[in-house]
Amino acid sequence: AFGQFGPYSSRPGFGSLAEAMSGFAALTGDPDGPPTLPPFGLADGIAALATSYAVMAALRGAERDGRGQVVDMAIIEPILMLLGGQITAWDQLGLVQPRTGNRSVNNAPRNVYRSRDDVWLAVSTSSQSIAERVMRIVGRAELIDEDWFASGHERARHADELDDAVQSWIGAHDAAEVVAAFEAASAAVAPVYDVRGVVDDPQYRALGTVVRVPDEELGDIAMQNVLFRMSRTPGSIR
Repeated sequence: AFGQFGPYSSRPGFGSLAEAMSGFAALTGDPDGPPTLPPFGLADGIAALATSYAVMAALRGAERDGRGQVVDMAIIEPILMLLGGQITAWDQLGLVQPRTGNRSVNNAPRNVYRSRDDVWLAVSTSSQSIAERVMRIVGRAELIDEDWFASGHERARHADELDDAVQSWIGAHDAAEVVAAFEAASAAVAPVYDVRGVVDDPQYRALGTVVRVPDEELGDIAMQNVLFRMSRTPGSIR
């Protein structure tokens, strides 16, 4: 969990400790709620992907000089790398990113909203053009002319007003209508799935994300496919 040297190197540990120590848990959850750990092996999975990249880099090095090397990977580090510029913000500005629930400190509107037919939909506006399209969809185009609307950080300061506008419109429409309107305007929206939505989704089906494989004990089972598709040397499950 902690690497091969340092004061914690001999401690027992799991991904949950990495999710806590990296700052991930402190950022996750509602502002007035406790820090929140993910209900799956997030840090472990990120560390596995990072280690596979490190192994490939080490193999490339061996191809050049014929020498191997030790790869030291601490589970606490790769998840920290994914959390953005929080260390720089603290070092240079003394800023500590707070818990914001489903909101972002970098842009707004960014949240989950409930449709008339009781479907949760996620909306993100990580670019200015998308934010403007969303405001036009929900009938609040006048907000685009506000001075603060031109900046993602400033929009985040007005998240209450923007969330109210988006929720009011989405709450008056069925999910299919919302998705169609967003798609027509090239704005970003997606349903909040549990596993049932994943296995039924046409995009996941088109990508072949879920495959069926034979198992000696269970017979035919469904599981996640290889993580990516390669045109010349595709991977497979066996």
